[in-house]
Amino acid sequence: MKLSSKHIAVKLDRIDKTIIQALQHNGRIQNNDLARQIGLSPSSCLRRVKLLEEAGVIQSYTTVIDPQKVGLQLILFSRIWLVGQDAETIDTFIEAMRGLPQVMECYIILGECDAMLKVVVPDLESYRQFQSTHLTKKNGITSVKTDLPSQIIKQSFQLPLD
Repeated sequence: MKLSSKHIAVKLDRIDKTIIQALQHNGRIQNNDLARQIGLSPSSCLRRVKLLEEAGVIQSYTTVIDPQKVGLQLILFSRIWLVGQDAETIDTFIEAMRGLPQVMECYIILGECDAMLKVVVPDLESYRQFQSTHLTKKNGITSVKTDLPSQIIKQSFQLPLD
């Protein structure tokens, strides 16, 4: 594996990809079990995982929670139009969105709208309050269009590695 800067792709070999696939499937796997699964010694496996972490390939380890089981019944997608395209407006928007726990994902978009949010809330009234409080001009927003999915067909957190 070759270390690189934040936005440059890292050259991964077959073993690196196998390690990543195993960790994407089970981020809690013990190093000895991972090493056995991959066919490496525990020390070689741990060294490779540490290099993947240092290179930023592995960004963090997390637990995936079922939102409905914790009372967050609605997932909505909000298309955002900003009041301007200047750096100050975009920075204000980004900073505001990063601070909102309801915003699960936020993307600056090249297309019809300026940004796209994935928002999770308990119910429609909570979203209405969230929108009227946070998706406003004070955060650089001029317009919001919200879409409510009727069914989740697929949701994955595993990247396809060749």
